[in-house]
Amino acid sequence: MTVMPITEVPAKTGWDFAEGQEIVPGRHVHRLLGGGWHYEAYVAFDDALHYPVVVKALRPDRVTDPSALRGLRHEAETLGSISHPVIARLLDAELAGECPHLVLELVEGPRLSTLIRRFGPLAVDQVAPLAAELGAALHYLHGRGLVHLDVKPKNVIMAGPPRLIDFSIARTLERAAATNAPVGTDAYMAPEQCDPQDGVPMQPASDVWGLGATLHEAIAGEPPFGRGSDDPDATPGERWPQLVRDPDPLSTDVPAALAVTVRACLERSPSDRPTAAAAGAALEPLLRRPRRLVLNRLRPR
Repeated sequence: MTVMPITEVPAKTGWDFAEGQEIVPGRHVHRLLGGGWHYEAYVAFDDALHYPVVVKALRPDRVTDPSALRGLRHEAETLGSISHPVIARLLDAELAGECPHLVLELVEGPRLSTLIRRFGPLAVDQVAPLAAELGAALHYLHGRGLVHLDVKPKNVIMAGPPRLIDFSIARTLERAAATNAPVGTDAYMAPEQCDPQDGVPMQPASDVWGLGATLHEAIAGEPPFGRGSDDPDATPGERWPQLVRDPDPLSTDVPAALAVTVRACLERSPSDRPTAAAAGAALEPLLRRPRRLVLNRLRPR
């Protein structure tokens, strides 16, 4: 008798929702927005709100994962406890059922990472207001006893005002201080996020580092330390060059107040970095400058 091998059917990793399909009753998909390892994001129309929203859904192969479900619940609780003009709002949450998901404010505008990739660095007179607005959001979070831990261009939507998004790894100060494994996105992680075993805890200054790395990339078009190796056998210094080298210098055309502030945010020791509020305050002189506006002029008839 010949025994046929059993072939495992791979778990479905994407929802593949079609346009108009309901995620749950009254919430219809418009289009796929993006995704990551654990989530997919869709633009959808919510009948109760009678307004377009973003639905951030656990992928199908994650809906029975207790850790993924805890993470989604934690993100809902975090967003539900805060309210700031520069943070995208939570509108609803479905934490059970076939497709657990969050319903978030739809912010019209490209991600900062997309702008840099398509058009190159931002004009310098756009960076100081961006720094002040992101600094305000981080100051607010830190005052609420929270840290974001993933401040980067991909998590900034360039709207008016910009919005900080993705709180999937945000945590309380107590939980951040107790974290003993790397957390974040490699190119934007503070040294204490890369190597928390050295006794320096993750803290508000870790977000200030992410702010500095984000502003550096907005100015220069590249992260301040380049991108480390993804070789699984790489040393910590090869994976995270920020552990062993200084940031790339900014152009001499960058106003001194901005260059000095960005560099201060990237000090290796957390105690040497400014607070989020102080970083914004250091750029006050630049914010008083007239900002260049592009206006549509009415032609006389």
